[in-house]
Amino acid sequence: MHARALNIARLAAIISPCVFPMFAAQAATVIFSASGANPAGIQSSVDAYRSDLGTLNANVAGSVGSGRREINWDGVPDALAAPNNLTANFFNVNSPRGVVFNTPGSGFQVSANAASGVPVEFGNINPTYGSQFQTFSAQRLFTSIGSNVLDVTFFVPGSTTAALTNGFGAVFTGVDLANTTSLTFFDSANASLGTFFVPAGTTAAESLSFLGVDFGSAVVSRVRITNGNAALGPNDGGGLDLVVMDDFLYGEPVPAVGAVPEPSTWAMMILGFAGVGYMAYRRREQSTALTAA
Repeated sequence: MHARALNIARLAAIISPCVFPMFAAQAATVIFSASGANPAGIQSSVDAYRSDLGTLNANVAGSVGSGRREINWDGVPDALAAPNNLTANFFNVNSPRGVVFNTPGSGFQVSANAASGVPVEFGNINPTYGSQFQTFSAQRLFTSIGSNVLDVTFFVPGSTTAALTNGFGAVFTGVDLANTTSLTFFDSANASLGTFFVPAGTTAAESLSFLGVDFGSAVVSRVRITNGNAALGPNDGGGLDLVVMDDFLYGEPVPAVGAVPEPSTWAMMILGFAGVGYMAYRRREQSTALTAA
């Protein structure tokens, strides 16, 4: 091996044990899932995921660096609930929790409270939905309109600064088919971190399901949620698996610039450090040689 390359390799060998433990120490992906006929059927799994993510943080602007945020929809005012649409950035601007929604459909809706006089559980869209869905935390549910797909993108709460989270989970109701409703996670480079399927419910109607995934470090920039195989509508036909959502739980969004680099980035950093170290070593050698002369 060329002497210069050998010296760089030696420096890399010295530096890498100091750097790679940060990457190696990242925990493996952990999945929490459950389904049941009522809230009690999934409660223990939801609570385990809450404990895994950490302390619940207040709904205030800024990132506290650790813990979790939650959305249970019940604080949404009637003016932004069914039959009205919810603004996509409500939980980043009105109630700062660091998420913004997007959908190829026409918008988003939170179901009505009984006191409003509007049919609950999206009965305003289809009167049969009151017997298809149930809440995990009463009274409101959440859905996209015109599509069964929506994206959840993370920001430092109350800002437009891109953020990352270590995990995301949600409660679903009405999941009838296995391997249909899912969460797909993406990193800061928009590369997929994997698709995870929500377990089917245990009853033909009004079932509850939960899925939460923890990646062990803040690597998730966006989550795509696919609910069943069709969007809600007034004229549902046979063979449709219609699914809506209740509580969202996710790790505290942290600034994307603070994310741990991917392994390839670590390798480039190590080579860079090694190169700098080698140049400093050569300068010392040359300086010593000139002094000796």
